[in-house]
Amino acid sequence: MPAKAGDRHRQGQSGPSGGKAVQPRPAKALSKKRDEDVSTEAGEGVDEWAAAKTLVKPPDQLELTEAELKEEFTRILTANNPHAPQNIVRYSFKERAYKPINYVDQMAIHFSLNGNMILKDSDEGRRQSIKLGTAAEKAPIETSAVTSEEAKIKDEESTGDTQAAGEEEAEGSGTAEVAEAAEAEEPPPPRMKEQKLANQFNFIERASRTLNNPMRERACQSEPTPCKNFSATANQCTTGTPGRKYKWEIYDAYVEELQKMERSKEKEKPKAQTAKREEEKRGRKLTSLELQSDDITKISKAAKIMERMVNQNTFDDIAQDFKYFEDASDEYRDQEGTLLPLWKFQYDKTKRLAVTAISWNPKYKDLFAVGYGSYDFMKQGQGMLLLYTMKNPSFPEYVFSSESGIMCLDFHNDYPYLVAVGFYDGNVAVYNLKKATSQPSYKSSAKSGKHTEPVWQVKWQKDDMDNNLNFFSVSSDGRIVSWTLVKNELVHTDVIKLSVEGTTMQGPQGLQLQTLGCGTSFDFHKKIDYLFLVGTEEGKIYKCSKCYSSQFLDVFEAHHMAVDSVSWNPYHLKVFISCSSDWTVKIWDHTIKTPMFIYDLNSAVGDVAWSPYSSTVFAAVTTDGKAHVFDLSINKYEALCTQLVVAKKKNKITHIQFNPVYPVVIIGDERGHVTSLKLSPNLRRIPKEKKGQEVKKGPEVEIAKLDKLLNLVREPESKAGKRAGETMALPGAAS
Repeated sequence: MPAKAGDRHRQGQSGPSGGKAVQPRPAKALSKKRDEDVSTEAGEGVDEWAAAKTLVKPPDQLELTEAELKEEFTRILTANNPHAPQNIVRYSFKERAYKPINYVDQMAIHFSLNGNMILKDSDEGRRQSIKLGTAAEKAPIETSAVTSEEAKIKDEESTGDTQAAGEEEAEGSGTAEVAEAAEAEEPPPPRMKEQKLANQFNFIERASRTLNNPMRERACQSEPTPCKNFSATANQCTTGTPGRKYKWEIYDAYVEELQKMERSKEKEKPKAQTAKREEEKRGRKLTSLELQSDDITKISKAAKIMERMVNQNTFDDIAQDFKYFEDASDEYRDQEGTLLPLWKFQYDKTKRLAVTAISWNPKYKDLFAVGYGSYDFMKQGQGMLLLYTMKNPSFPEYVFSSESGIMCLDFHNDYPYLVAVGFYDGNVAVYNLKKATSQPSYKSSAKSGKHTEPVWQVKWQKDDMDNNLNFFSVSSDGRIVSWTLVKNELVHTDVIKLSVEGTTMQGPQGLQLQTLGCGTSFDFHKKIDYLFLVGTEEGKIYKCSKCYSSQFLDVFEAHHMAVDSVSWNPYHLKVFISCSSDWTVKIWDHTIKTPMFIYDLNSAVGDVAWSPYSSTVFAAVTTDGKAHVFDLSINKYEALCTQLVVAKKKNKITHIQFNPVYPVVIIGDERGHVTSLKLSPNLRRIPKEKKGQEVKKGPEVEIAKLDKLLNLVREPESKAGKRAGETMALPGAAS
């Protein structure tokens, strides 16, 4: 009741006449007026847009052409702060000095707000939680009282409306006084405080700075560990007094160590030693490193470095010649050159074996592998694989022995520690130089499809579709086989069989027997992956494809005796070279069946090799102990150098190879020796620089140089053909 009276009193005061309240307008009238206003505003806007607008230009505006207006200006926004300092220095307590700071904070803060959260478990947090709890308990009582009052007021309003209209000012004034008195007596209800949300994540922002502890130095001294000095002069012998002999200190130390090992072996005689002897009889000999004691193996690396240093001192004059000597007398030799002998590589156990294969390592340019065996059918025995380095000519880096003679070998181009080897008994194997074992990692057998005749050449090829390593081999049995390294075994696939045309024989019961050609050498094209050449004992050269197993792409009637070597030119894609026991070396274009150049060397040619630095330089070795070096761009008819390399009788040169980087060739003979020789400047001539012109280099120049020579050879043939045609036409004209 009092609340209702107070409300009415307030309404009476707010009216315009002081007594009656103003009645509100109906909703329909209001909405109608609003629509009219909107329509008038829209009409005015349309008239403004329809009117023509005049463009106002500021007086200082630049007048630009259309091209300048269309021009784009690119601006790059970076995250670097241009106002950030670049030369801040801070004091380093660790080093006790001022040091510049490399990193600079590029962040710029545009707005930051400090939090005011409090930890629940702290004292202030507990107090606030207690307050919030008490406020929550009081809240339901107050809300119930307010709702009861509101209900009473609604009842009074309903009764007040039913009363007569005569009760106006007097009663209104009376009720107003009563309401004011009631309001003065009753206290206002307490206002509810807004409830703060509790921190759900309970994060804390704190910062503190600790004092840097002063640095303290602590040290202790222990008893020195017992040690012995192991030192000697690097030279093999040291000079003594005139009355005493020379002392071989390093040599004597090794001899004493070996004598101690032999004595201990004789005393103990364990079963393991007998087993090792049996393995040696079978051909499974352990390397020298495996036989050494544990003490020597620990210092093997240091000993190897020391050995190289001693050898470098011993062969210092040869090392100086290899690096710096250039034969000045070449200027007076009229384009002829010489071969300067450098190191000679030999091993005691290979004296009775012939050098059957040589190959340079593709990664380490001073390392090369040598295969040892025998070309004599009646003198077959064991073989050896040695790896030498030019840094240590006195002893090989790796030694592997085999039951059968090694006839060929090849390094993998991508994995230079893998060596593929072909044996005289028809087997092939792969040695892994990383493994500390003398046995090959992979080896073929009769079950896995080995060759039935000696393997004359092996070549690594690109990985197959399953990314397995694979290599090819050629043998006298007429088969060219692809070997794939799958897990721990070699899987073979016959690529092609060399069938000889017109040699079918009549067998028993009317069977047709076809004889197979004997493959002696082969080489794969440098660019065309599927194309390769095969030389045979019959003197023919077959151009083959990996895609066709029963057909040849072409046949060259190349030589009258066995083809000892065939090789593609490293620069020109059409040219290859072949050599034979019929004393000749021939250069071919594989699109033409006749040779471009023929050279007669007056003795059986054992091997031929292209140089890696020029497309026109190649070298060949003959059985009379001579090495021949040709450069077609200088002399197309004769060799620039013919030099005797092996002086002893009953000794023949077997193989030659160019080093891929240095001007050096290595030559192997039948006594197991490998000789390295340096090419004189005339044998590796570089075109002279002309004034104001740079000398062009690269494969394109080399290809053009060889093409020019081939065109000179082809032109006389075409002219001769024209002349022959003219002479044939003359009698007809006269008649």
